[in-house]
Amino acid sequence: MEISNENMNQPAVPNNGQPISGQQPLPNATGVLVMGIISIAVCWCTGIPGIVLGIISLVLGGKAKKMYNANPSQYTLNSYKNMKAGYTCAIIGLSLSAVYLFIIVYLLIIGVALSTAFSSIPWDRFNY
Repeated sequence: MEISNENMNQPAVPNNGQPISGQQPLPNATGVLVMGIISIAVCWCTGIPGIVLGIISLVLGGKAKKMYNANPSQYTLNSYKNMKAGYTCAIIGLSLSAVYLFIIVYLLIIGVALSTAFSSIPWDRFNY
């Protein structure tokens, strides 16, 4: 009995990732991708917009992932890949935004502490 290698050379994805008839794009996959990218782009804006967009993107991406895992033959593979890329971008954007917000809060606390310390020094007693 011979084993043929014909099936070994075929792609794992039917139709090379193109939609099979009856398949539809995953809901919010493009939105997750766009919000994930924007969360990285705006992470330097005090961190808050990046955190908001990252959280929204993660929630929508989690719902889309559950929908795809429940019935993968109903949705296109390309939309699933877009959702996964957006989910990854959202994690990166959320992390960068949280670090940036932490740095801003830390610097504000240090600034207030230093200004309080310097304002309590009796400057009028120093003779120049």
